[in-house]
Amino acid sequence: MQQSLAATGKKSLPALLVGAIGVVYGDIGTSPLYALKECFAPQHGLPPTPENVLGVLSLIFWSVMLVVSFKYVTIILRADNDGEGGSLALLALVRDVVKKPAAIAAVTALGIFAAALFYGDSMITPAISVLSAVEGLEVAWPEIDIIVVPLTLGILIGLFLIQRQGSSRIGSLFGPIMLLWFGSLAVLGVLKMLDRPDILFALNPIHAVRFFMAEGWLAFFVLSSVVLALTGAEALYSDLGHFGRRPIRLTWFFLVLPSLVLNYFGQGALLLGDPTAVENPFFRLAPSWGALPLVGLATVATVIASQAVITGAFSVTQQAIQLGFLPRLRVIHTSHAAMGQIYIPFVNWMLMTAVTLLVLGFGSSTNLAAAYGVAVTGTMVIDTMLIGAVIFLIWKWPRVPAVMLVALLLFVDLCFFIANFGKVTHGGWFTLLVGLVIFVLLTTWKRGRELLMARIDQDAMPVEMFLKSISSRITRVPGTAIFMTGRQQGIPNALLHNLKHNKVMHERNILLTVVLRQVAHVPVPRRLSMEEIGPGFYRLMLSFGFMDDPDVPAALRHSADIGLPINLMETSFFISRETIVPSMLPGMMLWRELLFAWMSRNAATAMDFFNLPTNRVVELGTQVEI
Repeated sequence: MQQSLAATGKKSLPALLVGAIGVVYGDIGTSPLYALKECFAPQHGLPPTPENVLGVLSLIFWSVMLVVSFKYVTIILRADNDGEGGSLALLALVRDVVKKPAAIAAVTALGIFAAALFYGDSMITPAISVLSAVEGLEVAWPEIDIIVVPLTLGILIGLFLIQRQGSSRIGSLFGPIMLLWFGSLAVLGVLKMLDRPDILFALNPIHAVRFFMAEGWLAFFVLSSVVLALTGAEALYSDLGHFGRRPIRLTWFFLVLPSLVLNYFGQGALLLGDPTAVENPFFRLAPSWGALPLVGLATVATVIASQAVITGAFSVTQQAIQLGFLPRLRVIHTSHAAMGQIYIPFVNWMLMTAVTLLVLGFGSSTNLAAAYGVAVTGTMVIDTMLIGAVIFLIWKWPRVPAVMLVALLLFVDLCFFIANFGKVTHGGWFTLLVGLVIFVLLTTWKRGRELLMARIDQDAMPVEMFLKSISSRITRVPGTAIFMTGRQQGIPNALLHNLKHNKVMHERNILLTVVLRQVAHVPVPRRLSMEEIGPGFYRLMLSFGFMDDPDVPAALRHSADIGLPINLMETSFFISRETIVPSMLPGMMLWRELLFAWMSRNAATAMDFFNLPTNRVVELGTQVEI
């Protein structure tokens, strides 16, 4: 598997490292703001005794090492699909090797649901991250709590407004700030650890074991807060296509991981000496003169945390479109050197709306923490199942060690997932509802397109029959006509309608099918293939990967390489726009057919999605019952 263009473009490794720090690690890098505090939140009823502090801290440390360092950074980052990451990229890998229809259906459902849950995470992460930072103002000025929500909303709206600048430019801006943030985390932690070096005993996992033995079920449910230290791990994989595997690994092991561990242990040292600091141990690490600067830095860092999941949402959306799970949406490429860096306006504004409602509805980071974790742990469980399939079917690791490894990872993930069940009634329902709605949308579009193509195939005229029926009296006009069709057989409706209504044909008629492959990228020289099917008739295949920009005119500029030179200034594009008519025909339930029809009406046109020149497009409509 090869690195993506985002990782191997014109940028140097130092630039990619700084960019990765500025985009990829914002989410997990700001977890110290609330993770340890929520472990001792009043709803758990867990006092910050020395034994409990050591036990919880040991749980956090070993969870980060096992789930983030080992599972995601060491193993899952190896499972890139032509340099791209995320649940759908992993799904595309596994579907290529799974043979049984039932297994394909199960794997597909898992991958789609993981992607759907990621959208819920993309909504709640910006809200809880920025809220938790702005709430730090209350440490210095308790009386200004009334401005926390308005200030949070202003910061978040500003973040969404700058998304069109692209993750590369944003990463270059945010990278140095995050370097300062992680340096501050490390320094604050070390200074407090010098007062209580005995906090290092928490490195011994026996303290986590003793914590479970002493507290029983309470310790198990504390896992629902421990998992807050892991949020953002899935974004490391989703953002793989933006910066590449090597920069993400280097920055994790040499900067992010040490800084996080030192800060968590510093907070633990603070609690050993002053249990009353449990209300906000992160900001209590700073001296009184440094409280306000730390709040300002934390606020900027949480804005960057939000950036990590937003860019991940853009990547997942593009993959879903290219794999046929979403209708066409406008995708803007923000970098000429890095193909994975994109901006999707529709997703951006939908996320902004949802985040705004979350901040207004929950009002505090503690309330949001009660809802946080359900989507994250669900995604982690599914990622483990899919990577298990990769280990067995693609990498073919020795069976016994592979079974033991996958069983261990799945056990840990399931423990976190089950511990978060209690959050469902306290707000966790929101992320599950978002995941369910998006899952329905993704599967409805996929199934609807399959039914639509099947109905079109039923009515399609075979090529041989069409060529035999063409009369020599039909007028031929100069130039080239390209008829866009989603099928690789039969005559497209656009050609038949044009002949029926205009009574003419062009000298050259090209039936163009755009094929979206289940790989991330298709090299330019391998995108075009051509077959002559009759005098003046050609079938042209144009292949793209699910992370490629499907720019048809740009690809056609290479048509001379396959012996079919096309002058775009003398070419007309004919496209068919189907109007979906729901019916009682077998296929989908009526409400899903109505939903599919609505999605189809609101999808971007083929002209916009394939970058066709507006002054050379003829659109012909047809009605199709499904």
